[in-house]
Amino acid sequence: MSLLHRYPVPIPLSPTRHHKRLPCQRLHLFTTKSRPSFALPSLSTPLFRHPFRCSSMSVQEDTPTSQDSLLQSRAYWVNKSLIAWNVDIEDGSYFLYASKCASLAVTVDGIQAGYDVKIKLKRAGGPLPANVLEKFPHIQDYGAFELPSALDAKTLLKCQLAIAIFRPDGRCCDATGLQLPGVLDELFAYAGPLGAVFSEEAISLYLWAPTAQIVRAFLYREPLGGDPFEIVPLEEVEGVWTAKGPKDWEGCYYVYEVCVYHWTTLQVEKCYANDPYSRGLSSDGWRTLLVNLNSEALKPEEWDKLADEKPHIKSFADISIYELHIRDFSANDGTVPPDVRGGYEAFTLQESAGVQHLKKLSDAGITHVHLLPTYQFAGVDDEKEKWKFVDVKKLEILPPDSDEQQFQITAIQNEDGYNWGYNPVLWGVPKGSYASNPNGPSRTLQFRKMVQALNKIGLRVVMDVVYNHLHASGPFDENSVLDKIVPGYYLRRNADGFIEHSTCINNTASEHFMVERLIVDDLLCWAVDYKVDGFRFDLMGHIMKRTMLKAKAALHGLSKERDGVDGSCVYIYGEGWDFGEVAKNGRGINACQFNLCGTGIGSFNDRVRDAILGGSPFGHPLQQGFATGLYLQQGNGHDHGTQAKEKLMLALSKDHIQVGMAANLRDYVFTNHEGNEVKGSEVLTYDGSPVGYALCPTETVNYVSAHDNETLFDIVSLKTPMSISVDERCRMNHLATSTIALSQGVPFFHCGDELLRSKSLDRDSYNSGDWFNRLDFTYNDNNWGVGLPPKEKNEKNWPLIKPRLADPSFKPQRSNILAAVDNFLNLLRIRYSSPLFRLKTANAIQERVRFLNTGPSQIPGVIAMSMEDGHEGVPGLTQLDPIYSYIALVINSCPSEVSFASPALRAKALQLHPVQVMSTDEVVKTSSFEASSGCLTIPARTTSVFVEPRND
Repeated sequence: MSLLHRYPVPIPLSPTRHHKRLPCQRLHLFTTKSRPSFALPSLSTPLFRHPFRCSSMSVQEDTPTSQDSLLQSRAYWVNKSLIAWNVDIEDGSYFLYASKCASLAVTVDGIQAGYDVKIKLKRAGGPLPANVLEKFPHIQDYGAFELPSALDAKTLLKCQLAIAIFRPDGRCCDATGLQLPGVLDELFAYAGPLGAVFSEEAISLYLWAPTAQIVRAFLYREPLGGDPFEIVPLEEVEGVWTAKGPKDWEGCYYVYEVCVYHWTTLQVEKCYANDPYSRGLSSDGWRTLLVNLNSEALKPEEWDKLADEKPHIKSFADISIYELHIRDFSANDGTVPPDVRGGYEAFTLQESAGVQHLKKLSDAGITHVHLLPTYQFAGVDDEKEKWKFVDVKKLEILPPDSDEQQFQITAIQNEDGYNWGYNPVLWGVPKGSYASNPNGPSRTLQFRKMVQALNKIGLRVVMDVVYNHLHASGPFDENSVLDKIVPGYYLRRNADGFIEHSTCINNTASEHFMVERLIVDDLLCWAVDYKVDGFRFDLMGHIMKRTMLKAKAALHGLSKERDGVDGSCVYIYGEGWDFGEVAKNGRGINACQFNLCGTGIGSFNDRVRDAILGGSPFGHPLQQGFATGLYLQQGNGHDHGTQAKEKLMLALSKDHIQVGMAANLRDYVFTNHEGNEVKGSEVLTYDGSPVGYALCPTETVNYVSAHDNETLFDIVSLKTPMSISVDERCRMNHLATSTIALSQGVPFFHCGDELLRSKSLDRDSYNSGDWFNRLDFTYNDNNWGVGLPPKEKNEKNWPLIKPRLADPSFKPQRSNILAAVDNFLNLLRIRYSSPLFRLKTANAIQERVRFLNTGPSQIPGVIAMSMEDGHEGVPGLTQLDPIYSYIALVINSCPSEVSFASPALRAKALQLHPVQVMSTDEVVKTSSFEASSGCLTIPARTTSVFVEPRND
């Protein structure tokens, strides 16, 4: 995922964008019997609003309090009876203030005007309660302030709120606003219906908005323009606003008008927003479509039978994943009609070059296609006629190292049809730009057809979900939704009350009950209504572990009989990185790599990626690794240190890879480079973190490349010496892929790994247009040398990139691409030729998997792994494979042939795997085995697999 870009010009969602201020009326806050109604008469003149401040202002004890202090929210209303604040003055006085019309005025003497109610608080002794600290661990040192027991908190929460502290002499020394998620969760957690609910007689709307004062629905017959044909007021019961309308609303559109106090402006605003539970939209999400997903008109033929026709999956250990962007798949495919290219319907064309390629992958063993974000995201206009294009023919004649291509691409990059989609606006609706018509229900029907078509060629569908952040916030941004409905609730905020942005922008807070509920409900919608087979969680470490476990339980609880889906086959995995405000469980136990062990939820294994390729995406681009020439292929221009240091680095990298090949298991025991028996968790990364962290194989997703960072071919081309040939780089590409394909755990491949795909060395192509992201499923071109990659993310590396792009010897030929495809398909065939490559438990891996070339006398750059099976009727290991009793594979990253002998292999009846015997790769066919000495001979930069056929 990458940095986000916003639309520069806000466009109104409704006929008006006036934001009115509520008139003041005295509140009655010490009764729970009734609540006053909040009238909102129209005013003709907009009122002044305080600007949003992006930097916090800390009010010191001796600093006069100002109005700006209310732009901060440094106190937490954690439950009905307690407020937490990190201040304390001996014998001080504490007061809570409320203003229904947001008129609080702060002076050096405190809050002296504009409030309806002033409530004295009592300083509570002792720490905050344990349940509060479990929910908000980052405020464990805060003081607790008690509210009166008779307080009507539900009414108070609709007001502007502030808390102030006074010295014994009456001077105010601090004041601030409040963060409300804790008390909102306690008082308004809700499990009933939300969104538009269809029955035979009516359509009902449900909106959770406990801080809103008035909610109305504007209904339209058209997706854009025109006046509403009806404005419907919603009624509130316990924080949920409802309205009921006739069945003929179906097919119409609506927008909510929510009158609510917004903490960023210090005013009560009229916010116009879509339904957070939208299931349909007009183009670019201007209005919510009232669409019944159960309508027969929106189901492809035999849609309800799809659950019984899905590709069979015995175990998650059998999964292999192929990551693909919807637009990349067909935008450049001449076998696809122009009006279908880049969209959902391209996947339904059985004879297109792209679908034919997917069929090859499926036949060889790929089980899942992972689609980059397909929900409604910002950054691409849904209306294709508004897109801008470059003249491709002019770009094609430019030099391969020119900066003109990127100049022209970036000039229109926010107005073309391309973006990865990590800019979420609404999670529960398919993206309109991928549909033939972004208005109406076309996107729903075509998304379903895509899923059905992929399933029918043997591929299950994984959806990339981005629940860790939102593209926009605040009361005015047209892409803001959740922060208009319940301001300050859905987003995670820092100690000063400002939004956390460690994910990129607008971090969400799954530790809040209704955020978690929205995530789980959304997943169930995609699984049940769209029959999605798996979910990849972007920046999963920013989501709470509890949320992930609830999501898994909810999905696995689905049944074909009740829901039309076998939820036990839905696999979930994601990025378990631990950083930002959530690091080290800073906001609760988060879904990072180390916290997920034992859950069965997969996480990407960056350790094996870095060891194979070298360095990290954030390190020096020329840092080499096991597959890119570390120690064995010097001369790439980077100082790796002494030869002894390089040799040690290679040995350490090999240890990391071996742990990864054993599914990155925490407790897997093997012999390390020093000759010591160690567990996977006792092998450490450069920063001292354990390499192994998983407790079962399917908790590890092994990979060397993904949509982020350079493609595999590009990173190999960047890290290797310029003097080696393109044929050698192609073998390195295959070597890296083979390590992933033949490892225990779940292998993950970026679309194009098998095509030598290049993005002209672009390290972050999220907004680099079709030009830099092109795929060619006719295998004629890999897109190398199409100009210097975009300046924004790559300029500092241009001096390294330019001479490589300019050198024609770097570009693979069609023969190289065809060989790469064949080799990749063969790896998949080998993986699926034996269950020994796909062991289901940690115990099975420990019992059966061994590494042979280990210890201080090991041959550098060579990994030798064996897998042993049992025999029927013979004590010991059970028999899993009816064909092979023993498998040995050797990965030789050396630039020369290597012979490796092991006593464990003596007298074995090993022979080269039949798939490699029949391979078009003449090099691998020269691999050999001598039984008397147990010696394997492996060609340079080659992975060879040997098997012992059964004779019993």
